[in-house]
Amino acid sequence: MFEHLDGAVIPTGFDVPVEPLRRAAHYTGEPGCIAAARSFAALFLQQLRTAWRATIDDRADEELLLVVSELVTNADRHSNGPYILELEGTDAAVTVSVYDSSVALPRRYPRDPERVGRHGLEIVHALAAEVTTERVPVGKRVRALFTLAR
Repeated sequence: MFEHLDGAVIPTGFDVPVEPLRRAAHYTGEPGCIAAARSFAALFLQQLRTAWRATIDDRADEELLLVVSELVTNADRHSNGPYILELEGTDAAVTVSVYDSSVALPRRYPRDPERVGRHGLEIVHALAAEVTTERVPVGKRVRALFTLAR
């Protein structure tokens, strides 16, 4: 944007950032971490709306928070140490990455409506455009690419 001396702002067409918005948070696994991660992601989405002028409807907002909840819950339950939530986004997509200390890659179970629990990764795969897992030097990273426009 270009601001004139009289305070008028004229859009130039170059108002959208070039670099994706990136934020990361570290969690210890103490009670309340999953709720804190959801709050962190909600704030990130608000920043994305402002910085990137992203149009994020209520459905996408809730689905992304569900993806964050599921991935952070898995890290909380299945690792023996702290974990990191990393978010990177533009007006088109958000990548959710969770790093934890466990080297065991998550297992996606086949659909079974009678199974109680262990549906987290199934939910993430249903909502995300792409899900990848890989071992990293300190454990593993689970990454979900979530597109904002459906």
